[in-house]
Amino acid sequence: MTPIQMVDLKKQYLQIKPEIDAAVQGVLDSCAFINGKPVQDFAGHLSQYLGVKHVIPCANGTDALQIALMALGLQPGDEVITPSFTYIATTEVIALLKLKPVFVEVDQQTFCIAPDAIEKAITPRTKAIVPVHLYGQAANMEAIMNLAKKHNLYVVEDNAQAIGSDFTFSNGEKKKTGTIGTIGCTSFFPSKNLGCYGDGGAIFTNDDHLAAQLKMIANHGQRVKYYHDVVGCNSRLDTIQAAILDIKLKKLDDYIGARQKVADFYNKAFAGHPNITTPFTAGYTTHVFHQYTLILNDADRDALHNFLAAAGVPSMIYYPVPAHRQKMFDSFEGDSYQLPVTDWLTERVISLPIHTEMEAEQLTLITTKVLEFFKH
Repeated sequence: MTPIQMVDLKKQYLQIKPEIDAAVQGVLDSCAFINGKPVQDFAGHLSQYLGVKHVIPCANGTDALQIALMALGLQPGDEVITPSFTYIATTEVIALLKLKPVFVEVDQQTFCIAPDAIEKAITPRTKAIVPVHLYGQAANMEAIMNLAKKHNLYVVEDNAQAIGSDFTFSNGEKKKTGTIGTIGCTSFFPSKNLGCYGDGGAIFTNDDHLAAQLKMIANHGQRVKYYHDVVGCNSRLDTIQAAILDIKLKKLDDYIGARQKVADFYNKAFAGHPNITTPFTAGYTTHVFHQYTLILNDADRDALHNFLAAAGVPSMIYYPVPAHRQKMFDSFEGDSYQLPVTDWLTERVISLPIHTEMEAEQLTLITTKVLEFFKH
């Protein structure tokens, strides 16, 4: 048995090594390292996969969120509703642009932003909602879009953890996460379900005007070289990363299937255990299991983490400190927020290894050790 990792990128690479090596060599031979043909090819293929009109590649997922908010023309002090139970990038960019993050509660079962909490937080200053499709499943986008329409709000989807997930509306229509709101954003960080071998990200929209704005902002605010219409930034996906992503995109559904099989194994092993709540999948979404996250009941989460580490089993806590309790948000009176579900989850969640190349022997060891811990 090979050593267990949270994500084993080496084993995955070895499975696709000839294709990856050839793609990288092709970029080296062309020397078109910035905005080479593979960037446009990948954007086109991702657009087809997602069923979205425009894909704008950029440097990373954080830039994607920042550029998205910049393109909406929001003004300092405008309020943006977002969950506190998320990676810091989601909320960091809101504050960076001098907007006001308004932290709301998540659903205890799905871990995603709760629509009823959004509605309670809407004020005349609210301009946008940033739902996060956390751990690999969609937030309730139908309810969120209904709220957005009712209150004339933008919706920017943080799809960094759920690319490939399907959302089914009550009328039976299906859409990929990231393509439902005003703008969708994703990250291609190496550990993501669709990850490159460095940094990368992308922005999605079906709005032609917004697409032009997003492209312009990501390219120094210029439509024509040396003519800068707005203050922008320099954020691009380099050609080597695009070439790698184009290979991996063709395998994304297989990768998702492999992760779902791992999740099924875990679910069966832990079924009915009084101290373990396995991941819940809402009926309106498929789960692509970027993370496999348990909720522990009447158990010492940190003790389990240490017990597993001693047995050679890694685990992670996503996320131990919610955004509203981070020091960076002291000026937004984070301590004034009452988010009991968020606080409850941060004390109880733990994520187990999940990736595309897991071995049966590894899964058996992981589940055996988790169950062994609760026998002490």
